[in-house]
Amino acid sequence: MRIVVDGDSCPVKAKIAETAGRFGVPVIMVASYDHVLQPEPGVTVVQVDRSGQSADMYIAAHVEKGDIVVTQDYGLAALIIARDCHGISPRGDIYHPGNIDYLLERRHHHAKARRVGHRAKGPKPFTIEDRERFADALSKLLLRLQENV
Repeated sequence: MRIVVDGDSCPVKAKIAETAGRFGVPVIMVASYDHVLQPEPGVTVVQVDRSGQSADMYIAAHVEKGDIVVTQDYGLAALIIARDCHGISPRGDIYHPGNIDYLLERRHHHAKARRVGHRAKGPKPFTIEDRERFADALSKLLLRLQENV
């Protein structure tokens, strides 16, 4: 089991490294060359080209059954669920077969609304509470998965 991170826009990289270190789980941070990430003990950095979906496509092609993927991208979440991986958002929401179709449909609905001129507020600002909720959710997921091994 590894934690694979869609690192281009992930606000909880430090929490991931800290939590993974406590559980002895290796981390792979995947990001474009536009983002400077430093490897550290237990964390491997993979740099990909600058195109919009390069990090997602790298992750989808390289995850293995049982890996945990941290991403905000519902499309990537759907791909990794299909590969028997576990998905979690930086706000601590778990992606699973029971909610991914709804999330993709909602994303499609919002995109259609934007195309006809509807304005959206965008995501809420990321808070310290979000960061803590993520760390708690990741810890619980890691505990559950390690108990089931």
